[in-house]
Amino acid sequence: MRGTLLFLTTLLALPGLPGSARAADKEYDIVVYGGTSGGISAAVQAARMGKSVILIEPGKYLGGLTTGGLGATDIGNKKAIGGIAREFYQRVRKHYEDDASWKQEKRADFKGRGHEAKEDTAWTFEPHVASAVYRELIREHKVPVVFGQRLDLAKGVKKDGTRIVSITMESGETYKGKMFIDATYEGDLMAKAGVGYHVGREANKTYGETLNGVQVKNAVHHQFIRKVDPYIKPGDPTSGLVPNVHAGPPGDDGEGDARVQAYNFRLCATDRPDNRKAWPKPDNYDEKQYELLLRNFEAGDGRLPWNPVLMPNRKTDSNNNFAFSTDYIGKNYAYPDGDYATRARIWTEHVDYQKGLMWTLANHTRVPEKVRQHYQMWGMAKDEFADNDHWPHQLYVREARRMIGDYVMIEQNCRGKRTVEDPVGLAAYTMDSHHTQRYVTKDGHAMNEGDVQVGGFPPYPIAYRSIVPKASECSNLFVPVCLSASHISYGSIRMEPVFMVLGQSSATAACHAIDEGVAVQKVDFAKLKERLLRDKQVLEWTAPKPK
Repeated sequence: MRGTLLFLTTLLALPGLPGSARAADKEYDIVVYGGTSGGISAAVQAARMGKSVILIEPGKYLGGLTTGGLGATDIGNKKAIGGIAREFYQRVRKHYEDDASWKQEKRADFKGRGHEAKEDTAWTFEPHVASAVYRELIREHKVPVVFGQRLDLAKGVKKDGTRIVSITMESGETYKGKMFIDATYEGDLMAKAGVGYHVGREANKTYGETLNGVQVKNAVHHQFIRKVDPYIKPGDPTSGLVPNVHAGPPGDDGEGDARVQAYNFRLCATDRPDNRKAWPKPDNYDEKQYELLLRNFEAGDGRLPWNPVLMPNRKTDSNNNFAFSTDYIGKNYAYPDGDYATRARIWTEHVDYQKGLMWTLANHTRVPEKVRQHYQMWGMAKDEFADNDHWPHQLYVREARRMIGDYVMIEQNCRGKRTVEDPVGLAAYTMDSHHTQRYVTKDGHAMNEGDVQVGGFPPYPIAYRSIVPKASECSNLFVPVCLSASHISYGSIRMEPVFMVLGQSSATAACHAIDEGVAVQKVDFAKLKERLLRDKQVLEWTAPKPK
């Protein structure tokens, strides 16, 4: 197995931190499952509030996407971010203020964004820097961390009525707690605790939205700009389709389906020869996987199909771009509800696809020479992800399960037409969905569907009720990552700093629930709000709306 799916069979702890095989023998005030950014901020907040806490990471690494290649922080308006999240970016800034941190270029020569003058934060960074900042936070607060402990999906959640009593791992280790926080991208603890959730896109009519469901009309970004034949034998539908195109119609606009927006890896590339490793050719490389890409070049689309955003030290956070790129469209539908074997297979398929894509762009003779020369200038950074062959250890799970709570965040919340009275943080990003499928048009050409990018609204509040389940389902669980939101509103909320904010708010509320002796749905919100503000969370946007 690769990356985060290279699971350990024994319990480990970060050097210098409390944590051992006996960590499962005691009851904790708060058990955090998932070492994502949201999970880390939750654990740190719990420790700051004097509660006993344990952070359980199913894989090998802490920090999720923040340490896994997504160094170009997506937020929309950074002034909407406060609390521990802002503290993280302040620590990143402090790191880069030291000239010794600039090893591959001079600080004054950095042409990227996110390091604006007269600010105390930095929003673009190298993966190893994010990892170091998180390790520092964890050590400072003496948070015990265990790795390689995956929830037993068959019988891993023990409940007494609506309360989770304990969770059991595949190893047999059991962790007891008063409160639980599911900070995973997949929402396994939430699902196995009997909490209702949704996978895929709701129909527009479900919540009275306009940008949910199938989006053929709005899918104008990252699209084919040339007519590309998708048939094995060009012009002959009876010959079958080339890989990465599906048969059948896309569906009607606004119609719900079970499709999930595409995943990829955020590549940390460099153009420094002394720190560059050439793109590897997978052992099972199959050039047929890239036939549509090659035909797209031959049809006249000479665009470079990636978006390399500059990070410090001549590195990038490289994302999907244009018609055929790093997003492995249509290949992740089984991931959210899949068992570990299913997810491992999908994960590996994404690694092989994206490695093969980069090798193709740099080497295949059907790729225009100018394009090949560009990709030969870039390669994987040797000083990142050293224990994973320099490949990112986190798959970008843009969306998996989404809880259905008493309050569902929807498109109208994003647009400011519907607001909440129980804010626990702000979201600020464009309503954004990547493509979910690639189909054949009526005139016989390849087309992508699902991409939506609609913004133009100010930061907006996220409801406390959207991070807790319905009272009838579970009374001591928080879900700050797979929160209660429609597909299209989740596309705006699902940003790493927002997960940090919601993780901190979840832990704060968990502490209040313990102290008040109540279910999470009954926490005194006035007292919770007072504490959130004291901890510098931003709960209200008072700046003028954009014209």
